[in-house]
This record gives sequence, C-alpha cells and structure tokens, in this order.
Amino acid sequence: MQIESLGTFGIIFGVLARFWPVWIALAVILLFSTSFRERLGLYGQLFETGVGVAGVMICFFWLFTAIFAGTVAPFDPLAQFPIMKNVLPGAIEPETGQAFLFGGDRLARDVFSRMVYGSQIVLIIAPAATLFALMVGTTLGLPAGYYGGRIDSFLSFLANLVLAFPVILLFYLLVTPGIRETPIPQWMAGVFFIFPIVFFVTLFWTRFRSRPQLLAIQLALTLLIGGWAYVGLVFDADPLGIISISSNQLNIFVAVVFASSPGVFRIVRGLVMDIKTRDYVAAAQTRGETPWYIMLWEVLPNARGPLIVDVCLRIGYTTILLGTLGYFGLGLAPESPDWGTGIKESSRLLRAYVHPALPPVFALMSFVLGLNLLADALREQSLKD
Repeated sequence: MQIESLGTFGIIFGVLARFWPVWIALAVILLFSTSFRERLGLYGQLFETGVGVAGVMICFFWLFTAIFAGTVAPFDPLAQFPIMKNVLPGAIEPETGQAFLFGGDRLARDVFSRMVYGSQIVLIIAPAATLFALMVGTTLGLPAGYYGGRIDSFLSFLANLVLAFPVILLFYLLVTPGIRETPIPQWMAGVFFIFPIVFFVTLFWTRFRSRPQLLAIQLALTLLIGGWAYVGLVFDADPLGIISISSNQLNIFVAVVFASSPGVFRIVRGLVMDIKTRDYVAAAQTRGETPWYIMLWEVLPNARGPLIVDVCLRIGYTTILLGTLGYFGLGLAPESPDWGTGIKESSRLLRAYVHPALPPVFALMSFVLGLNLLADALREQSLKD
C-alpha cells in the first residue's frame, strides 16, 4: 500500500498546530506575568532578563505539554499500526488520516505522541522527587547547622556515607529488579515520605502555637492531606483512588530522594552555619524565640535564593539521570514512553533510522536547558537580593 506523506512545511505546520493549547497557555502566562511583574516578587523579576524569560517559557512549554498531552498527541503512545513501522516523518496513517509527524518507531508507534506523553512521566517524577529530597535535606540540615556538635557530626557522617557512593552506581543498585521485589523500597519510602509531614507540622506549630484555633485547623489539614498522600504513595491504598504510584516509579522515586537528600543537606547546613551568626538571628534569640522557630522563620527564608537555584539544577540532573536509567532499561517498564526509554529503543536501529531518536533527545535537552537558564536567572536575582 502506498503511504502518503506530508512535505517539510506540512510537518512544521502540523507540529505547530498540534501544540495549539500550549501556545495559548504560554501567551496567557506571558501576558499575565509581564503585566503584573512588579507584584509577583522573585518570579516577576525573572522577566527582567532574556535568560529568565527563555528559561520560564521553556519550562512552562513542557509543563503545559504534559497537561494537554491528550489533546496535543494524535495517537495513544502505546498504539501500534503495523503498516507504519519505521516510516519517515510526515507519513499519513491510512485509517485515521492523521500524520506520524515525527515518523514511526521499530514497533510501529507514533514517535511524536510518545515524546508528548513522555513529558508527563518526566515532569511528575523529577520535580516531585526533588521536592521530597529538599524536604528531607532541609529538615535534617537545619538542626545540623544550627546546633552543631554531636548532632552535626552524626548527620554529616550519614550524609558523607551516602555521598561516598558513585551516583550512577547507587541508582543502579536501588532500581534493579532484585531490589524491586523486596520490601526495601517501601520501607525507604515510608521513612522519606514522613519528612514533609514532620516539616509542616513543626512549621505551623512554631508559628501559631499562641493561636490554638488557627493552629488546630492547620495541623488537621496537614495531617489529613499528608496522611492521604502518605497512604497512597507508600502503600498504594488511597481510598479515593486518586494518588497512586507503580512499583517501578516508587523505586525510582525513592532512589532520587535517597541520592539527592545528602547534597541538599550539605547546602542547607552550610547556609545555616553562615546565617545563624547574623544580627537578626541574635535579635530573635534575645526575644526568647525557640530554636526551631529561628531555624524555620528566621534562617530558612534568608536561605531561599541558593535553595531555589539548587532545586532547579537538581531537577535537571534528575531528568538526565532518569533518561540514563531509561537508556539502560532500568526502572520504568520497557513500553514506557519516557524520553530515556525512547532513546534506548531508537538506538538499536540508529544506523538505518535516525528520526525516532531525535525527538526524545531534543525534548530531554531542551527541558534541561530551560531549567539551567531558569537557575541562572534565579542566581542573578538572588545575588541582587
């Protein structure tokens, strides 16, 4: 059967047209952000430089792509069309009349749709795991830097012990199928996922303990929402069926938190050791504020600049690491549309067919580039502050 194909301009126009909800969302965000830039604090300051605008727009592009993946992608990422095996970009699928804009892979799946749906996996695992690592590292780094002494020595020893392992080897050990079949990932998740609950309970307690009614509401919401997420993530037992995570994703999630937390811990510890000597900390101590109040409400807000920059860079590192794991066939299921798995699948026939490898490579590269540009802009603004 003769397969019709779009020309070069048809492919370009087709790709741009498929992203129509993303373009509309980006236009709204850009208009809103520039109009109210002065009222948006640090976020608004990012739009003062071209680097900041580029970083924000690239990150938002992939965020909205993940949100509107069902509209942007013309096909199911797992759907196979035997006649479209390894077809070149622009080939039109006879039954649906839809074009394989970036061609087909060796299993006759639409490369464009898999790239689009792959953004959902990357934008769920990498940022969420990094934020959990931030919670763990911050919760442990604050007392280590503030108190010093034996607490600092013990926690620093644990952090250095984890950092002594090569990162890629550590990830390889934590995501292998043998580990996945043991209860170790679930035990680790049970420990790590309790840190955000502890952090926010302590945060609200130190701030509003003199206002019992407000404190009770905040603690109740924290325990309710935190417990709901904890049960869904750790035990996959969400009664509403909203929060759920597969065993493969839990493995990767735990591995990212375990490997990233010591780095966050060292950054927070160093910042606290510097900030705790400032005059406003001494003033809070003179007022009789508790150590945890000072750590959470005096020290941590003044360390937000470097921490925000580190989070952006760490999400980028995690994205690259997820791609590396996918390339080696570790972690996610083989049929997963994530970008690393897409690169791995297409590399088997790279000499004969180059087109299936390029979209996931470009997607991974552009998202990490956006995060790096965003981190650079945030670093400049934090230095000004």
